[in-house]
Amino acid sequence: MNIAIVVRALSTISWLLAVGLVILAVVRSTQGRSMKSAPAMVIVALLFAIVLTTISAGLVFVQPQERGVVISALDPQGYKTQALQPGLRWVVPFAESVITYPISRQTYTMSIAQEEGTIQGDDSVEVRTSDGQIVHMDASVIFHIDDVISVHIKWQDRYIDELVRAHVRGIIRDEASQYGVEEINSAKRQELVSSIRETLATKMSENGLALDEFILRYIQFSAEYQVAVEQKQIAEQQVQQAVFVVQQREQEALQARKVAEGEAAALVINAEGRAEARLIEAKAEAEALELIANAVRDNPEVLTFEYIQKLADQIKVMLVPNDNPFLLPLPSLEEEGVITVP
Repeated sequence: MNIAIVVRALSTISWLLAVGLVILAVVRSTQGRSMKSAPAMVIVALLFAIVLTTISAGLVFVQPQERGVVISALDPQGYKTQALQPGLRWVVPFAESVITYPISRQTYTMSIAQEEGTIQGDDSVEVRTSDGQIVHMDASVIFHIDDVISVHIKWQDRYIDELVRAHVRGIIRDEASQYGVEEINSAKRQELVSSIRETLATKMSENGLALDEFILRYIQFSAEYQVAVEQKQIAEQQVQQAVFVVQQREQEALQARKVAEGEAAALVINAEGRAEARLIEAKAEAEALELIANAVRDNPEVLTFEYIQKLADQIKVMLVPNDNPFLLPLPSLEEEGVITVP
């Protein structure tokens, strides 16, 4: 509860009470009825009202988020150089008064949208870039009062409209005019924001304010520039698509080449395998023939035996004469498998 407000309320009530007693005494006097205690009661009520009024005039409660500027008729400058700090404070009644200012953060927004800005309607900043393009910028400034004495002396309660708004709009125009529209819309946008923030912080500091943050909320370009940007983006997308198609074709060709190399390598491996197998087979046949030749050379009867083994099972033969190497079929023989050797 603000004690200063309570004391002011009691002071008002005491004055009403004193006035009421005076009126009551006058009414009773006109009616021929006197109040012996009326003068004393009126004097007490007046004294009580005066005391409470004096106290209420000297008591000041400063909120935690505020600082007070003491306007003093007793000071040669007309004000005290030290701001009044939060809490219940005492000033010289009737000779001094206190004007409070908020020190909490405040936000001032300028927007092209009708209901987003501090001022209703289109309050965006119109800027002409270095290449002659017109752009509209939405911005928000977050700040707080750093030196309430300086703000009161220089601006009083006009610091938002005449200091913050005016300087922000002017600085945005000055800084943005040094950049082309392409630069504002690309990598140098952050550089522009930093430049505005630095210049604005210096200007505010000179006037008792402190800049907490500058936010470039939105940039609206002209219709012609937007169409040009859209066409440029479409062209860039087409180029990127073409590059992608080329890369895809290169990947497909590389993959096909790898597949072909793999198949060729497999064919070479298969051919080498078949050649090696044929070589092994040929070596085996040569070795077998050499063994057979050695066996025939050492045992001629082996050749005759092999010859007999190759005859059909149903043939009936007789060897004539004993040294004749030919076997002749004998169809008249009835017994199967009979060989006669004379």
